[in-house]
Amino acid sequence: MAGALGLACHGTFLVAVASMFLGLHGGLALGRLRLTGAAGLASNVALALQFPLLHSFLLTRRGGEILTRLLGARHGRALAPTTYAWCAALQVLATFTLWSPSGTLWWEPHGAALVAMNAVYAFAWLFLGKALFDGGLGLQTGWIGWTAVWRGRRVQFPPLAQRGLFALCRQPIYLGFALTLWTGAVWTPDRLLLAALWSTYCALGPLRKERRTLRQYGLAFELYQRRVPYMLPIRRRAAI
Repeated sequence: MAGALGLACHGTFLVAVASMFLGLHGGLALGRLRLTGAAGLASNVALALQFPLLHSFLLTRRGGEILTRLLGARHGRALAPTTYAWCAALQVLATFTLWSPSGTLWWEPHGAALVAMNAVYAFAWLFLGKALFDGGLGLQTGWIGWTAVWRGRRVQFPPLAQRGLFALCRQPIYLGFALTLWTGAVWTPDRLLLAALWSTYCALGPLRKERRTLRQYGLAFELYQRRVPYMLPIRRRAAI
């Protein structure tokens, strides 16, 4: 079961990343649904909101209990990181495949402008990838869950991330995620809607995460908070 879950999780993750990369680059014109008018707008708003709402809920105690029970009492808790990552990948995939494109194009660059925009977009994705790596790629992708069960070992969570991009700001993953939303080449109302809603989540969602991290790591995270800015790597603060 653990191996099958791992394959499903990582396979979905790769497809979801590809759909997000292509979808944002093209202004969300690749969605498969074709709802129009108020129905299309309502559907798109629902798709945009389901990711931050469910993603946040599954990180609560109640959400964690549900994830644990999904795969039974024996391995449910150990597989929770994989189940959580798989749910997130399914949510992202659903957003970009079930989107209803408005058909309205605001701006599409060509020539040198396209090259420049593509370079900025590539940087945003590289930044996000580096942030995921610095934060513990095994945790971010769910690898640590199913491999622990597969090997008959306890799940080994990474230590508090403080190096790499985490030495510049406390939430580089959310910052990188937001950067990908705003740097694609093609601008449409669809892209603005998704970027606005998900960027709001990127700015506010980590606040609850930081409260959980503070309870988990105590003084170590408190000192880290004092030293490193929240989202924008503008300046470093001296520890008090």
